[in-house]
Amino acid sequence: MASAALRGELDCSICLITYTDPVMLRCGHNFCRLCIDRLLDTQDGAGVYACPECREEYQERPALMRDIALCKLMENILLTPPTPTETGICCTYCVDSAVPAVRSCLHCEASLCDKHLRAHSKSPEHVLSEPSTSLEKRKCSVHRKMLEYYCTEDAACICVYCYMIGEHSKHKVESLDEASKNNKLKLKDVLQKLMIKKKETEERVQSVEEGRRKAQEKAAGEAERVTALFTDIRRRLDDLEKRVLREISRQEKEESMSLSALIQQLEIKKDELSRKMRHIEELCNMADPLTVLQEPDTGDLCDPEEGGGDEDTGGHDRQPHDVDDLDVAMISDTFRTLCDMISTIKVYVEDPSDILLDVNTANNDLLISDDLKTATWTKEDQNRPDRFQSYCPQVISSRIFSSGRHYWDVEGCRSGYWSVGMCYPSIDRRGGDHSFIGNNKRSWCMGRWNNKYVVAHHRKDMQLPHQISSDRVRICLDYEAGQLSFYELCDPIRHLHTFTATFTEPLHAVLCVWEGSIRILGRGSNWEKCESVATGDDSHMAAVPMI
Repeated sequence: MASAALRGELDCSICLITYTDPVMLRCGHNFCRLCIDRLLDTQDGAGVYACPECREEYQERPALMRDIALCKLMENILLTPPTPTETGICCTYCVDSAVPAVRSCLHCEASLCDKHLRAHSKSPEHVLSEPSTSLEKRKCSVHRKMLEYYCTEDAACICVYCYMIGEHSKHKVESLDEASKNNKLKLKDVLQKLMIKKKETEERVQSVEEGRRKAQEKAAGEAERVTALFTDIRRRLDDLEKRVLREISRQEKEESMSLSALIQQLEIKKDELSRKMRHIEELCNMADPLTVLQEPDTGDLCDPEEGGGDEDTGGHDRQPHDVDDLDVAMISDTFRTLCDMISTIKVYVEDPSDILLDVNTANNDLLISDDLKTATWTKEDQNRPDRFQSYCPQVISSRIFSSGRHYWDVEGCRSGYWSVGMCYPSIDRRGGDHSFIGNNKRSWCMGRWNNKYVVAHHRKDMQLPHQISSDRVRICLDYEAGQLSFYELCDPIRHLHTFTATFTEPLHAVLCVWEGSIRILGRGSNWEKCESVATGDDSHMAAVPMI
């Protein structure tokens, strides 16, 4: 492929365009046949001929020899596509081939290569610039003159006529170089600000990527913990299944042995009865009355219901329906525990709910801590109107729960009386037994009374069968499912009781304390040994009681 420089060497020095039918003089210089013929014609009167390149003189008109090699080269050059120039702008006057332009004339509105630039007019009105295809834009559209000034008021490039007599004559103007310099300073300031913003954005991207990485690591860790948790649950379920099946098999064997012994005794009794029946039949068939009457033990033969029943069978004379059923008490209790466990595997929204006590609802016998987390029974007058009146030392939370799944933890004292739960805002606060949580249909609670733990709702209470060793209790609310559950925060966490209801109002957390105190554990106070897992877009917490 021919280069642009090679194409420039194939231009005729007379017409400055690519050779047309090139011929050669004896001195070796080439020209277009038409161009050199015209030049020689002008030299006929002078009596001497000269080469326009080297000025070698000839006394006679020189013969023009066709340059065959150059003709072939020209054919190849003309058939070869031109190589794109660096600027992409070609000389306007090189019509036969694409020759790169080195300058553009604003007056002529043309682009020039090196050769045409040498022959171009040097007049001041012919202003040269870098090669450009938008020469029209560098002239004033009104006066068709060069744009030389910049109007700062109108932010427009203008020509000298616009500046002197045009609409910009009274405006503040600057030279293009000065305006360009000032604009570059502004652009540098903008560039600096953009660089700072870019750096901040990059730092933000790194921070977000780090957050994403941590989130992925956390999710992977939680997924691993969930897998381990459910693997342990499956193992425990398998152990429970084997234990229950072994118990059933043991009881079945015991009952089978007992029934086998009973069957054996009954078979012996049946044979004895058959023997007596045959003997009686023989007596009935005898003709001699004296023999019948003198037969010994006829009384026993005549009354088979009397005598020796239990003695003969060794105390095993019982009907089939008297056989003891399998002892399913243990099995039923185990399955009940299992069902409770499965029904209480719940996913609770958020971290531990941030519960704050509402002082405006506290009974006058309660002292509320400054952090609104602890309620303590006191004999000192708190000098505030009772919200829960007369002998009802209760306080409710400022936060209400009207949807979703939530949980929160409390820690009660070993001595004293306390209860914790949830209630409707419409709970009766006028005092008396009906105002205590658990003593009405608007509240549910679990509490410690007389060294016993009970759950209560609508004046119906039930003592918990478990031996509770921990002072910490978790309250879990699933509003939509209508379930309020209580757990003992021991190792492992243990389900205590679940209330099931259709909630018709929002719920408040509520504390009741008498001769003692109860404390709400703060946000993030998740007990270390509690099996929990975070999932979903709301950082869900699953509290899972272990068997």
